Amino acid sequence: MAERVLIVDDDTRLSAMLADYLSANGYTVHTAATATAGLTDLGRRAPDAVILDVMLPDFDGFETCRRMRAVSDVPILMLTAKGEETDRIVGLELGADDYLPKPFNPRELLARLKAILRRRNGSAAVSRTLRFGRLEIDPGSRSVRIDDRECALTSYQFDLLVALAENAGRTLSREQLMDAVKGEELEAFDRSIDVHVSRIRAAIESDPKHPRRIVTVRGAGYVFARFQDEERYSMSPKHVPRFGDNDMHPDRDLE
Repeated sequence: MAERVLIVDDDTRLSAMLADYLSANGYTVHTAATATAGLTDLGRRAPDAVILDVMLPDFDGFETCRRMRAVSDVPILMLTAKGEETDRIVGLELGADDYLPKPFNPRELLARLKAILRRRNGSAAVSRTLRFGRLEIDPGSRSVRIDDRECALTSYQFDLLVALAENAGRTLSREQLMDAVKGEELEAFDRSIDVHVSRIRAAIESDPKHPRRIVTVRGAGYVFARFQDEERYSMSPKHVPRFGDNDMHPDRDLE
């Protein structure tokens, strides 16, 4: 069965060309020219992915993304005007899985669309449930829970969390994380990993400003703590990580 893609863009000429291109590559495509129509189609058609423009006539793509994310974890690829870095950051913070600045090459859009759909379809090799204290990550159902509370993550953020958890205790650089999650030789926004990590922390950390699950290693990357919650504190002192000026510091971003 062909995967369904919803394009939300008021540029009807661009939408029609893109719909023809994606249809020729095996997708079933529907288009919407307004945010309101896009939100209606999201509920009615349940697409497998959404391509969402930032500039829309009724309300902008950021608000549309926020509303979509409130009701669905559908992968969202945002089209940002002029490649503005601020637009990319805001889109990622609101829950978009990826972004593409205009003008773009249709082949690159297709590659990015395939990547977010592949992640959504559960391409992660790990099938066993990963448990770290109260945190439970289930690659099979693509769910994250702390106790009985489900943590809402986008498809990209879920796979980023799995990549970190699979390498618990090991520092991973931004480049390693992007390679592990994207699986594509695509241009990567330099700060996108930081934005996604911030969103994951907001979902799984008791205090995102003082994270204990995903810790920043200054100048190197991120490390997912092996021991968390009660497990961390039951260890002997020699096993408890210490944070010094030249070591891991949970409160600072990469420099």
